[in-house]
Amino acid sequence: MLLYKNSFEQTYYDILSVKEDANYEEIRGCYRSAILNSHPDKLQKTTETSNTDPESGDRFLKIQKAWETLSDPRSRAVYDSGLRASRQDTATAEDLSLEDMTIEDDGKVLELFYQCRCGDYFSVDSSELGEMGYAVFRDGSKISLQTPDSLPASFILPCGSCSLKVRLLINADTAVVVSDNL
Repeated sequence: MLLYKNSFEQTYYDILSVKEDANYEEIRGCYRSAILNSHPDKLQKTTETSNTDPESGDRFLKIQKAWETLSDPRSRAVYDSGLRASRQDTATAEDLSLEDMTIEDDGKVLELFYQCRCGDYFSVDSSELGEMGYAVFRDGSKISLQTPDSLPASFILPCGSCSLKVRLLINADTAVVVSDNL
């Protein structure tokens, strides 16, 4: 059993629910949908009480900021550059591959985890990977991950208890065979 569910920092792409290689029209469509669904006036009308959720206002402002940044080609290029740099410059305890991870299948999602020095775990599950754009496939005893653009990728996993982080490296053709007792 895993002790911790990872929380990944949301990017502007996550906030608008678009892929990082989305074009202007895709970003615009997702922005319009998100802004309509989170507008404070609309949310206040749908609730029976006049108490509004402060998180809904924050979400609305995050959507606005994401749109302001991603709709302008120059600001998007600067943001993308900073995003790539932050992913590469994060200090990690070690780099892991899919083969280093232990895989647990509960029937609904696949949980990938690796034990930290402190005794807790670095972990990610197939639904979180799906939200980040990675496709997880299971074919019998073989598990494979497909990156969104079929290029090698990586992301950072924090430990559930301490400050250590690891980088999970994913090759475009990554697959691992797991035992049949899952």
